[in-house]
Amino acid sequence: MKYTLSLLMVALGWSIIYAQQDAPLIQDSRLYDIIHDVSPDRLQNDITRLANFGTRHTLSDTTSSTRGIGAARRWIKSEFDVISKNCGGCLEVSFQRGEVKQGESRRIPNDTWIVNVLAIKRGTKYPNRYIIMSGDIDSRISDPLNGVDDSPGANDNASGMAGVMEAARVLSKYNFETSIIFVGLSGEEQGLFGGKIMAAKAVENEWDIIGILNNDMIGNIHGIDGVIDNRSFRIFSEANSPNEDEQKRIWKRFYGGEVDGPSRQLARYVYGTTSQYMPEMNPKMIYRLDRFGRGGHHRPFNDAGFAGIRIMETHENYNRQHQDIRTENGIDYGDVLEGVDFDYCAKLTAVNAINLASIAWSPPPPSGLMIGGAVQPSTKLKWDAVEDDHILGYIVHWRDTTSPTWDHSKFVGNVTEYTLENIVIDNYLFGVSTVSKNGNQSIVAYPTTLIPRR
Repeated sequence: MKYTLSLLMVALGWSIIYAQQDAPLIQDSRLYDIIHDVSPDRLQNDITRLANFGTRHTLSDTTSSTRGIGAARRWIKSEFDVISKNCGGCLEVSFQRGEVKQGESRRIPNDTWIVNVLAIKRGTKYPNRYIIMSGDIDSRISDPLNGVDDSPGANDNASGMAGVMEAARVLSKYNFETSIIFVGLSGEEQGLFGGKIMAAKAVENEWDIIGILNNDMIGNIHGIDGVIDNRSFRIFSEANSPNEDEQKRIWKRFYGGEVDGPSRQLARYVYGTTSQYMPEMNPKMIYRLDRFGRGGHHRPFNDAGFAGIRIMETHENYNRQHQDIRTENGIDYGDVLEGVDFDYCAKLTAVNAINLASIAWSPPPPSGLMIGGAVQPSTKLKWDAVEDDHILGYIVHWRDTTSPTWDHSKFVGNVTEYTLENIVIDNYLFGVSTVSKNGNQSIVAYPTTLIPRR
């Protein structure tokens, strides 16, 4: 089987990398094209434009054409409209609104409309299945209620918002089986309201959300710790959904999986794809919902039961976050353009773009995954077939119980069960992914039940 598969791949012009246990990882050359198409210059232009709105505070002016969050979100929508026009109307561009009433948050003193900007690249096969990339539109300075004074928010979070727009430009040139949403979320600094509104609408409309890649500060390389680093980035993810049921908790206690929830699998996916296609980058898995005591716009999606991660720089500079623009004791404070490295921002934008594309080009992961092998020398897995003409087959993954990433894998063909001979179930954790004929893998599915004993 491996010999036949290898001949097929060579005949089709694919290159093959064999990981441990000879699992073929087919290189999809389109992902390299996507990486090279991300432009630091376009990112610089967009970040500069966003910063030049003066302030994008949630409570700032909404009627001016040059200043405030109203002008910023209208400009973002106009840019999405231009991208859509250039690809023949391939994006569905819209505002998404929700009202926050006075008293819902101490940072919202009056009734306030929170307005997100969405651009949907509709999938050709799974139109109601979504992978999302988000950035934040709003900004703030020291006083969280100050919507008047300058708050350029160059890194926090014009960098993430510009990254979303650039990813939309690059990926608009391709068609995908799964839908991709590019979104600017508002009200983050006032209480994650944009994410709450969007997550609630996703639940109401029964969207099948694979996950959200929340980008919040992807442009700084000069850390408060003195480290200058343009190669690494952090992927924050929580272990499990906060609303999982008691049966799932019982399962994890006796059979494992305490760190194998959907958000953690999404984080592992980003780690793996980045390591394969951008080996110069050093993704760091952070086993935490967000930074200590802090929050981001992936959290409302996690709260609603969806997978969500935060992608951001490794070394933050707190002098440039939530600060009035000033100089004190020789230290410059404020989130200004000088604090953004546009080449680094391009790298993290490319990280997002290739993961969005790979997920949107991959079949759904297998469902109904079962596992068995107690007091036996081998481990057996069974799953339901995925009905998709583009499936090449399935890959079985396993790792040491203390490993953060899937370190071993084996391509097992287009089957619905497989036995890993002489791999003892007690010593590893296991999962299964689908792989398409163009080489893109689904997110790894974790077992949800036991194979009945006969």
